[in-house]
Amino acid sequence: MSSHTGDFDHGRVSGDHHHKHEMPGGLYLRRARTSDVKGIEALVAPLAGERILLAKDTVTYFESLQEFWLVVDPQPDGSEILAGCGALHIIWADLAEARTVATSPDYRGRGVGKAIIRQLLADAQEIGVNRVFCLTFETGFFGSLGFEPIKGIPVSPEVYVELLHSTDEGVAEFLDLARVKPNTLGNSRMIKYL
Repeated sequence: MSSHTGDFDHGRVSGDHHHKHEMPGGLYLRRARTSDVKGIEALVAPLAGERILLAKDTVTYFESLQEFWLVVDPQPDGSEILAGCGALHIIWADLAEARTVATSPDYRGRGVGKAIIRQLLADAQEIGVNRVFCLTFETGFFGSLGFEPIKGIPVSPEVYVELLHSTDEGVAEFLDLARVKPNTLGNSRMIKYL
C-alpha cells in the first residue's frame, strides 16, 4: 500500500470554510463547531418561546451543524460571545431555506444578521442554488436584502409532489401546508432570486 499525501498540506484542510471573516467592531463570522451547539440553543430558545423561531431538538442542531454560520465576539480571555447564527438548508436542486437566523439582543443593529444572510446567499450561489426562501416576521430586514413575498408555490407540479415526501418542517412551511399553519401564524414566506 502506498500513501498519497499530495493533495494535503500536512493535515490542513484547504478551503475557506475554516477561516474567520473579520467584521467591523471586532466581530468575526465563522462556521459553527460542535462546541457551539449549546450556545446556538441558548440564542434560539427565547425566540422559540415567543414562536418567532421553531424549537428544535439538540440532535437536530448536531445533524445540521455544517449548515450554520455564526457571528462571534472574541473576548480577552479567549472565549467568544455568540452574537448571531443562521443556517442554509438545501431543499431542492435550485432551492434552499435561510433558517434559524437569530441575533442576540445585545448585538442588534451591528450588521450581524446581514453578515450571516450575505454569507448564506454566497454559499447558495457557490453550490448552484438560485432561490433562497425564509419564513419570517422580520419582513423589513429580509426585504432590505432583496427578499420579496412569495406568491403561491414557486415550484413545478412535479417538484411539488416530490417535496411532499420530505419530513422537514421547513419544506412543509415553504409549501404552505395546512398541517404547519399553527406554527407559522403571522409569518411571511419570502424568497430571493440570486
